[in-house]
Order: sequence, then structure tokens, then C-alpha cells
Amino acid sequence: MGEHPKVKVYQEVLQKIRTYIDEYNLTPGDKLPSERELAEQLNAGRSSVREALRAIELLGLIETRQGEGTFLRSYRPYHAVEILSTFILSDSRTREELFQVKQLLEKEGIRLALDRLTPNDIDELKEMYKTYKNGRELHFQFFLRIFSKAENRLLLKIWQLVEEFSRTVHKVTYTGKVYQELIHALNQKQHQQIQQIMLRLYEQY
Repeated sequence: MGEHPKVKVYQEVLQKIRTYIDEYNLTPGDKLPSERELAEQLNAGRSSVREALRAIELLGLIETRQGEGTFLRSYRPYHAVEILSTFILSDSRTREELFQVKQLLEKEGIRLALDRLTPNDIDELKEMYKTYKNGRELHFQFFLRIFSKAENRLLLKIWQLVEEFSRTVHKVTYTGKVYQELIHALNQKQHQQIQQIMLRLYEQY
């Protein structure tokens, strides 16, 4: 069965808007053309443009300011999470697969970041361990630093989205002592020890 014509048009308009943003190098805070102007420039119907803009706004990628227009905003994963989590995480198998993906991403992040961690990075990780008493917040900030050192922005964004989804379905207790051991192993570049500690980290789920 083929796609409904309306769906195909809608997808084409979304792609055209994405291409327009890239071509004009628009960044968060920049203003988009009006609905009428976009329809003319993209050679698309105004209703299709309106629907596409609404979808993008629901995901938190743009915002409409009364009397000012429509502006790009920074991507924040939790907007997508709030909308989609109740639909795609409704069964136990999907939740388990989400957990597996989270594990794989974080292990890969550690692997990529290991040789790029500097003494200053280690000091910052130690400071996080002292600062964040909430286990979830410690985990998030810890791996945010790890993924930033992995130097792969797409991997970082995927991890952020998966982490946000995970928070909605996994009740996790993180033990601070494990992070202390992990920081020491990272500092010493102890590959095998890191893998063993990571397994113990996920035993907390």
C-alpha cells in the first residue's frame, strides 16, 4: 500500500523547510519567513506549510512569538520525549531494548573519549562526583562530559534523546562509589577495569 498523497506532500514540505534552513545558514534565534512567504519560496500550499510548521513547533525546534513571527530555537530533546514516549515505549520489550541501546551508547562513548581525556577533564569528573548528590543528575552530567570528549556531535545528540526517554521508563538508583572507581580507571587508562566497572554500573538498574 502506497503513502497517502497528503502525507507525501507534508513530508516534502518538511524536507524543503529543513533545506531552506541549511541553505540560509539559519541558527537558533533567527527568524523564519512568514507562512505565506515560505509557501511562495518553497512552491507549496499554505496549508501544508502550516502543518509542517506546527509539527516542528511541537518538537520544540521553532517558537512563534505573537506579533513578531516564527524563530528557530535550540533543540531540546525532552520536547520530543514528552510527545512520543507514551506512544513508542508502551511495551516491556521496547523498554528493555531502550535500556540496551543506552548501555551500548555509553560504553561506546567511554571508548571514544578515553584517549582524549585530559588531567583537567579528570579533575572536572572528580568535582562532579563531589557536587552532584542526586544519582541521576551525576550520571547525566558525567556522561555529558564523556560524550563531549568523544567528539561526535551526532552520537551526543542520540545519547541525549535516549537518556531522556530512559528517564521516563527506568527507575534507576546510581551508586556514587562506582563513579569514583570509574574515574580512577579512566585516569589510569585501565581498559579492562573500565569494562568491569561499567557492568557494575548497570547492575544498578
